[in-house]
Amino acid sequence: MSKIATEAKNGKADRLDVLAPAAVLELLATGQQEAAKAVDKASGSIARAAEMVADTLRAGKKLVYAGAGSSGLMAMADALELPGTYGIPRDQIVLLLAGGISSLTDMEGAPEDDIGLARQDASVIAADDCVVCVSASGSTPYAVAIADIARQRGAKVIAMANNGTAKLFHEADVRILLETPPELVAGSTRMGAGTAQKIAFNMLSTLAAIKLGHVHDGHMVNLRADNEKLRARAAGMVAEIAGVDLDAADDWLKRSGGSVKLAVLMSAGAADLAAARALLDRSQQVLRPALEKLRK
Repeated sequence: MSKIATEAKNGKADRLDVLAPAAVLELLATGQQEAAKAVDKASGSIARAAEMVADTLRAGKKLVYAGAGSSGLMAMADALELPGTYGIPRDQIVLLLAGGISSLTDMEGAPEDDIGLARQDASVIAADDCVVCVSASGSTPYAVAIADIARQRGAKVIAMANNGTAKLFHEADVRILLETPPELVAGSTRMGAGTAQKIAFNMLSTLAAIKLGHVHDGHMVNLRADNEKLRARAAGMVAEIAGVDLDAADDWLKRSGGSVKLAVLMSAGAADLAAARALLDRSQQVLRPALEKLRK
C-alpha cells in the first residue's frame, strides 16, 4: 500500500466487509471524529489564512478556490456560501474546479491530471488575489499547477492538504496541514480528509468574515436577505442589536434597502441613509465601532 497517509490502509479496516452493521458504523463514526480532531493542530495556519483572505477581499481583490474531486467539492461548498451568508460580492469569489461544474454529474478523475486545463482556468487569477488550493494528497496536478501559476502572477497562495510532504506546500504563503489518519476505505478521501477540509474551510471563511465586520455578536449582519426566512432573520437582528421592536426593525430595514448594518445605525440615531453609510465607511464596514462613534 501507499506510504501517503491518504492512500494507506487503515489497520482497523481488517474484515470491515464482514462486520455487523453497527460495528462498521462505529468505526466510520470514530474515523470522522479523529479526522475532526486533526484540525485543532492547524488553527494557527488557519488564522493566518483568514487574515490574508480578509485583507484580499477588503482591498477589492478576488478570493479564488481551486481543487479537484472530493477536495474540490469541499472548496465549492465554502465558495458558494459566502455571497449569501456574508454579503461578499459574487465577482470577488471564484471557483476553479477541475473539469468545471459540468463534471459534477459523474465526477470524472481525468481532469485533475490536466495541466493544460489548469493553465486555462488560471487565466482569471491576477496580482494580489488570494488563491486557496486544496488537495488531500497535496500532489493533484491540477491544484499544484494552479498554485504555481498564481505565484507567478503575484497572487497569494494558501495550500490545504492532508499530507505533510505535500507538493502543494512548496512556496505557499500559508500551509494548512490536516494530518488525518488513513481512511477506513483506503483512498476514499471524501470521508476523513474531506471532513477535516470542510471544518477547516468553515473556520477559515468564518474568521475572515468576522475580521471584515460581517459578524456582530454572532449575527451575520452582512447577509443578503433575499427570501422570507432571511428577511425575518434580518429584522430579528436589527431588533436585538438596536433594541427596537420587530415592526420598527422591519421599517428601518426597508429604509436601509435591506442592509442590517445601516438599519441598526439609522435606528440608533444616524440622521439618514447617507449619514449611516458615511459612518459605516469611516468604520471600515464594521458595525461595532460605527455604533460607538454614533453614541458618542
